[in-house]
Amino acid sequence: MINDSIAIGADIGGTHITAALVDLKEKRILPGSFIREKIDSHGSQEQIMEAWSETILKVRQGRNVNKVSLAMPGPFDYDKGICLIKNQNKYENLYGLNIKELLAAKLKNEPEDISMVNDAASFLQGEVFGGSASGFKNVIGLTLGTGLGTCTYHNGKANNANLWQHPFKAGIAEDYLSTRWFTKRYHELTGININGVKELTELVGKDPRVKRIFNEFGDNLGDFLTEFASLAHPEVVILGGNIAKSFRLFKRTLLNNIQDKFPEIKIKIAVLGEEAALMGAASYWKDNIHLNKNL
Repeated sequence: MINDSIAIGADIGGTHITAALVDLKEKRILPGSFIREKIDSHGSQEQIMEAWSETILKVRQGRNVNKVSLAMPGPFDYDKGICLIKNQNKYENLYGLNIKELLAAKLKNEPEDISMVNDAASFLQGEVFGGSASGFKNVIGLTLGTGLGTCTYHNGKANNANLWQHPFKAGIAEDYLSTRWFTKRYHELTGININGVKELTELVGKDPRVKRIFNEFGDNLGDFLTEFASLAHPEVVILGGNIAKSFRLFKRTLLNNIQDKFPEIKIKIAVLGEEAALMGAASYWKDNIHLNKNL
């Protein structure tokens, strides 16, 4: 008998796939089911499908679970399951193919048992489903890292806001709200190259310019969120990604910037980490199965 209270959530990255069993009643990943495997995104269609399906079958572990949901990077026709990724140095051999049908054949599933959802939106869907945004109806989500991810949650669904390229200051938002801004700014002030934000945090207390940089970042983020909040009217903003781990270093300037304009908006840090996209993807099935209505 099929267990419809459990679904497989998977997150497809440019170099890896992560997947796990998600208990939709308990809103948690089942212990011991999390798997992460490397993927050659330049491989053939057959090689990529084989690698994805092998990982998902390992997660399934012989259980009677047939619902699978993949958090996929765009562009993608998520409803039909057709890959539209090209000129992104990844998955070029999947362009134009129906991934639902190809994967279903490998898993011996029906195509309708497989869903595809946007990866940026999956992060926020997961935090609403079982993380720091639980209980909120209108939410903004930002992932701050190598790039800038932006998403909104409204009417029970998260969507990719795609504001990384939004005109901002002298460029676009991602120019000011990503790892490369920190490395560029530190080099401008010191002439020294650093690898990333983690290395910068280790200089706190040793180099006074580091505090200045984090304060500037808090102001930049506050300016961007002021624009975003004016459009989305959120109750809460969820910050995820590796830069959010340094929240304490830019919290004061961010709050000073945004809360005089939007005093009612809460700023919270994502708590699910890598599990957020898996839970968000799997939660797609929560309205399609016979569970308690208060799920």
